Amino acid sequence: MAPTRTFFIALVFAAAGSLASAGGHDGNPAVKARKAHMQLYAHNLGILGGMARGNMEYDADAAQAAASNMAALSSLNQRSYWAPGTSNAELGDETKALPAIWEQGSTAGQIGGELAAASAALAEVAGNGLEALGPALGPVGATCGACHKAYRVAD
Repeated sequence: MAPTRTFFIALVFAAAGSLASAGGHDGNPAVKARKAHMQLYAHNLGILGGMARGNMEYDADAAQAAASNMAALSSLNQRSYWAPGTSNAELGDETKALPAIWEQGSTAGQIGGELAAASAALAEVAGNGLEALGPALGPVGATCGACHKAYRVAD
């Protein structure tokens, strides 16, 4: 396993552990873990999106690191984060996850696979210039949006 990937897998576990210990016994551990995972997605997408929109200068090393993080994060098995009984129907405002995620016919797992594929493709080109970054970032954002639209309470 590449050192960067190992580091970020450890980071995900550390973030989840920090959230669990910071909140004591309050809150559902699965919800805390998936929120931590989503925050790591958001952090890395913020870097990539900032560069793609021209809000920050393109930096090949930073783009490559953020894209590699996305690929590593999206390849982690998240099954334990999405435990039945952890939707907003059961836990209220603790989560924005809709019960539809767990219903028969849910496409959430398929969308997760699409995110992993799009993130891997992004990681292949993110360090090759802004011209390569933008088009590869679009499918990542589209998969995030598709899942949020179907399976997350709207903000």
